Amino acid sequence: MKITVLGSGDAFGSGGRLQTSFHVAPDGGEAFLIDCGVTALIGLDRAGLDPNSVATIFISHLHGDHYGGLVWWLLHGQHVVRRTQPLLIAGPPGIEARFRVAAEALYPGSTKVPPRFPMTFAELVPGDPVLLGGVSTEVFTVSHPSGAPSYALRLKSGSGALQRTIAFSGDTEWVEVLVEAARDADLFITECYLYDGPVRYHLSWANIARELHRLDARRIMLTHMGRAMLARRGEIGDPRIVIAEDGMVMDV
Repeated sequence: MKITVLGSGDAFGSGGRLQTSFHVAPDGGEAFLIDCGVTALIGLDRAGLDPNSVATIFISHLHGDHYGGLVWWLLHGQHVVRRTQPLLIAGPPGIEARFRVAAEALYPGSTKVPPRFPMTFAELVPGDPVLLGGVSTEVFTVSHPSGAPSYALRLKSGSGALQRTIAFSGDTEWVEVLVEAARDADLFITECYLYDGPVRYHLSWANIARELHRLDARRIMLTHMGRAMLARRGEIGDPRIVIAEDGMVMDV
């Protein structure tokens, strides 16, 4: 499985980074995205990746820097690449309505054009894993107000020796379900907005370091970093920790 970091920044482009999005190419499966910030298409273009190869987009929560890129995805598919392949978007309850409101606010009439490609939505709820786009999908409610439930994601793809598990914190302050989401994952991607100090509804490196012994993922990637965190990222030396960079490619 190959993961490309399309965007590792916070909502404000701190450090010149793009907004949250990860492209995942499983061995023997269809590519999918984890989150789709407004800059996702820019990240794909920089990485030389084809948006039409993405079959499913998983959304952690309904803030613009995590789902807003869906608006441009629709327009790009309709008018630029003339997409015909079906696209499945899976996210919190209300995702389709929120997408349509955003699209109509930004580009009036955009959702009224007869679609060139099937664009379907699936609402995720905590509970047993469900299979979506060939990916076993489990969500955990976290603490980050977004007008809808905000989730950590646990995504499992492939079979046998090729099966891999990726977990993603989404945006959240520390909650105990992160331990379960990260359990025995090949990679746990976690937001890390600050290095230390108080921060509400987000994580700092100090929060993560305190709980690191309980996170048994094989590797842990820090992302969604603000300026203060970016300035001190060189101080982290734990061998399991990977600092996300836009354009980074990782084999999992």
